[in-house]
Amino acid sequence: METFPVEPVSLLLGTQVGAWRVVGRGGHGSYGMVYRVEPVDDSAAGSFALKLALRPDDPRFERESELLSRVNHPHVPRLYGQGVWVSPGGASFPYVVMEWVPGVTLYDWAARSPFSSLQAFRLLAQVARALAATHAVGGVHRDVKGNNVLVNSEGARALLMDFGSGCYPGAKRLTWQSGPPGTFQYWSPEALRFQWRFRFQSDAHYEAGPADDVYALGMTAYRLVTGRYPPPLSPEALEAAPGQRPSQARPEQVARVSPELAALIRRMLSDIPSERGSAAEIAQALEHAAETAGRRASRPIAARKKRAVPKRMAWLGRWRTGVAWLGWGAAVSLGVLQVEVELPWFQLPWDAEDGGTAGLAQAVRSSAKKSEGPEPQRGGISREMPKGPFLGQRKPPCKSHEVEVNGGCWLALQDKRPPCGEETFVWKGSCYWPSFLPPRPETSGWP
Repeated sequence: METFPVEPVSLLLGTQVGAWRVVGRGGHGSYGMVYRVEPVDDSAAGSFALKLALRPDDPRFERESELLSRVNHPHVPRLYGQGVWVSPGGASFPYVVMEWVPGVTLYDWAARSPFSSLQAFRLLAQVARALAATHAVGGVHRDVKGNNVLVNSEGARALLMDFGSGCYPGAKRLTWQSGPPGTFQYWSPEALRFQWRFRFQSDAHYEAGPADDVYALGMTAYRLVTGRYPPPLSPEALEAAPGQRPSQARPEQVARVSPELAALIRRMLSDIPSERGSAAEIAQALEHAAETAGRRASRPIAARKKRAVPKRMAWLGRWRTGVAWLGWGAAVSLGVLQVEVELPWFQLPWDAEDGGTAGLAQAVRSSAKKSEGPEPQRGGISREMPKGPFLGQRKPPCKSHEVEVNGGCWLALQDKRPPCGEETFVWKGSCYWPSFLPPRPETSGWP
């Protein structure tokens, strides 16, 4: 039977990576592919998550494993191993092995069913505790967002994922752009001001700190309860001193949330870093609010109805927003801001947002009932070939070792016949695995 090249994005079931055997596929982020694995010498030990680099010798995996080894916390994934997988072509791809937690990203969790301020308090407090533990060892996450938070299937436990963009004392600098790594919408006002003021100085470099992580957590909370981001800062606001511009991030104007949650979100999004508080202080405040907020916090969060806006005022609002984005567009065109601008949340599927280093958090989520295909069948029942390609699947023209089926490219699993199991699909009496495209480069750039 014809063999085909083995790539990090398309390992087959049974492939051995170090001391681990691939038993399932999770998904991929911007720079890592995730597989469900088990120890070769102890299959009864259960499942683990192996994140494999998509680029040879990616230095971020060493950084991620080092930072994870320093942080021991129940809301940070436990590190079980690391190593290098050498492909048949001789290239070396680093990997890390962490605990496997079935679940969905925070934003996917919010999209599936109504949730209350009380539930938001508890999950956000857990993320804040994970940040506090990271900051306690001198680390900074630098890519906090809802797609890097994994919520377990019960909706009771949150894990802060994807430490590949993080930093710690003694870590080597990996990128040479002036702005911080991560996703543009979560940058703090001080990071944006730095970018704006030093937009013509290519050697300028912003050093993100704990206050940036707290701001990103606030933006995550705002996005969680409102389903959108606040209006962007205008060039005039960036020129103003901290604290001299009116707040644009008032979640209570967009959604019906408890006053306590709205106040804490506004605090984390403060223009003045010292007024945000530390991650530990935010965690304590969230936990206290969960205990004392009262019955109102148990009501489902709902969007407020939009009021009718006079046509003249509507045109003014669109003009002002356009002017604000025009300033950023000029900076991007000059190559100063290496960012990826997102469309409004209502124009995209939930899992298509936040184009930064989503990685493991996106990878191990359960399949949502969207365009990603049918729900997996448990036991020995085979999954029928879907009627169309999955999100991110390679489309024709397919490679020579791939098969085109229903508009998508598929890999035939050698020596495997139905029942194929929940990880693969059956077509014409054989088992197939979808061939996925390597993801687009992340917003933090490639060193």
